[in-house]
Parts: sequence; C-alpha cells; structure tokens
Amino acid sequence: MTDAAPPAVVLLSGGLDSTTVLAIAAAAGQAIHALSFAYGQRHAVELECAARQARRFGARAHEVVDL
Repeated sequence: MTDAAPPAVVLLSGGLDSTTVLAIAAAAGQAIHALSFAYGQRHAVELECAARQARRFGARAHEVVDL
C-alpha cells in the first residue's frame, strides 16, 4: 500500500475559484486531470487562461469539451 494521493479531476474554467482548487490539488501531490468546457463564451481568453493554469500547475492532461 502506498501513501500516494489519489488522482483528481478538476473542472477548470480559468477563473479564480477553479484555479484555487487546481492549486490545492497540485499542493496535495495529486495527479491532476483538468477539464474545461467550450460553451460559446464571449471571450476565448477564459479557455486560454485555463490552459495556461493547467500547464503551470502540472496537470497530466487538460481536455476541452466542446458543447
């Protein structure tokens, strides 16, 4: 048995709240899988920010689901 943290799926919008959750998961040593949604946001900068934060905090994957 190991003490490794379980993997985490983080719903990542690129905003402050979801980025905080991402940072907490990273600090806990969890294997992070980030998930974002493209739903016709007014500004593409939200998804760009989500991708940047996923890289910054070492997410193993960042998937964007087109709705």
